[in-house]
Amino acid sequence: MIDWLKHEWYNLASKYSLDKDLVDEFWNELYRSYTSKSRFYHNFSHIYNMLRQVDAFESELNNLDAFKFSIWYHDIIYKSSKKDNEEKSALVSGERLLKLGVDKATIFLVNKMIISTKKHQLVLTDNIDNAYLLDIDLSILGSNWETYQIYLKNIRKEYKIYPDFLYNPGRKKVLKHFLEREILYFTDSYKLKYEKQARQNLEGEIKLL
Repeated sequence: MIDWLKHEWYNLASKYSLDKDLVDEFWNELYRSYTSKSRFYHNFSHIYNMLRQVDAFESELNNLDAFKFSIWYHDIIYKSSKKDNEEKSALVSGERLLKLGVDKATIFLVNKMIISTKKHQLVLTDNIDNAYLLDIDLSILGSNWETYQIYLKNIRKEYKIYPDFLYNPGRKKVLKHFLEREILYFTDSYKLKYEKQARQNLEGEIKLL
């Protein structure tokens, strides 16, 4: 998995910069962030899972590179005790992509798409890119129940600093918020494939809390 991810990163970043040391530096930063010992779900497995889904709808995307950079950087900053992870991740992405020589229009799109993962609501509606990013980010919710249970246990590990009497009500509030949404997935393909199972999983987790 790591070798595949590294290959993907170098293919993408090298399109904008021939400075191998810089591309190496940013890969190492991504590696350190996503393999941190505090990461149980928001790690390289999550990034890998998202990137592997892109092939299925790549031809529908308006800006593939912006989309992929958004995946790479959307969780580069992640601390369960903080509420500004998305904003900080977007800031890091902007700084790094500017140094790589990425154009400002693409950087703007990456920034907006990363911010959209905070509340999982569309902020860009001119094309389907933002919708697909949010859908693949939440595709885990529509997995089979066994896989979903592994996911919820890993999320709990990331919030281990909080005792159950604090964690459970907060988690339940998040789950209920998702269930109250008219739709969880914005694209027809993901809605068809995952919506029903995702709602069943969310309801199942609430019963466990």
